[in-house]
Amino acid sequence: MTRTTRRTRLTGLLASLTLLGVAVAGCSSGGSNDAGSDAAGATSKQDVPASAAQERGLSANGSDLMAYDAEGTRDSVTALQATPEGVTPRSVISTGNVALRSDDVAQARFDVQKVVDHYAGEVSEEETGTDDDGTVKRSRLVVRIPTADFGAAMKDLEGAADLITSSTNTDDVTTQVIDVAVRLRVQRRSIARVETLLDRAQSIRDIIAIESQLSRRQAALGSLERRQAYLADQTTMSTISISLERTPEKKAAVAKKEEADHTGFVPGLQAGWDGLSTLAVGAATVAGAALPFLVVLLVLLVPGWPLARRLRRRRTTVAEPVEA
Repeated sequence: MTRTTRRTRLTGLLASLTLLGVAVAGCSSGGSNDAGSDAAGATSKQDVPASAAQERGLSANGSDLMAYDAEGTRDSVTALQATPEGVTPRSVISTGNVALRSDDVAQARFDVQKVVDHYAGEVSEEETGTDDDGTVKRSRLVVRIPTADFGAAMKDLEGAADLITSSTNTDDVTTQVIDVAVRLRVQRRSIARVETLLDRAQSIRDIIAIESQLSRRQAALGSLERRQAYLADQTTMSTISISLERTPEKKAAVAKKEEADHTGFVPGLQAGWDGLSTLAVGAATVAGAALPFLVVLLVLLVPGWPLARRLRRRRTTVAEPVEA
């Protein structure tokens, strides 16, 4: 009994010593790992020079600002990657040009205005010219039409008068709209983070540096907001330029054509024949005008001619004795 009890106690002691050795080994390895981590962290912090932190706008909290900038960049990339292709509606800038001609430019201008009103558009620019009588002879308009009705409006404007030319242009700016929206979101977050750092700043130097960073970010934000407003305006309302002019008169067109045809043998022969005809007509006109006077002269000369001869003979007979 005694020998068996001693063996049992020895076995328990050996097991306890083994467990104790394992526990000590684990603690020593964990301590060495923690120490290595602390050393690595200290080394990584020392790798960042103090001047770089000061250039970022903070002396003590420079790492915070760098972390915020890095986070903002990650937000931008994540937002761009998260935008599903084909889900975002297309953003298109549409422009058109229409040239019309009409006998009554004022009426054509009225018809164009009716088309603009029908599509809830607006006339942004207008230039009108009149002749010496005050009648409208030409007009130029720049109208804004909702982009959704651009095609239908172009068709109606082409039928407002006689169409000369018509052209359209579309520019897909969907990528630009998405990019500006993401940059705006990231820029606003960046400004909020910098404002937080400004509240935590302790020294004048840190405050000045952070305010400089804040001013640059606010300027960039204003530029992005103006760009977004421009894209929103251009994609929501299309722009159409319309020119109206009076139809040339037919007489002027015929005269211009005759002037162009006054060269060559046949036009020269025709001009000579026209000149001869004009001369003959002029001579006939003169003869016709003189004929009544000739008739009167003949009526007076026929009975008076014998009387004149008698008087002439009598004068001759009286003159001869006087000479003897």
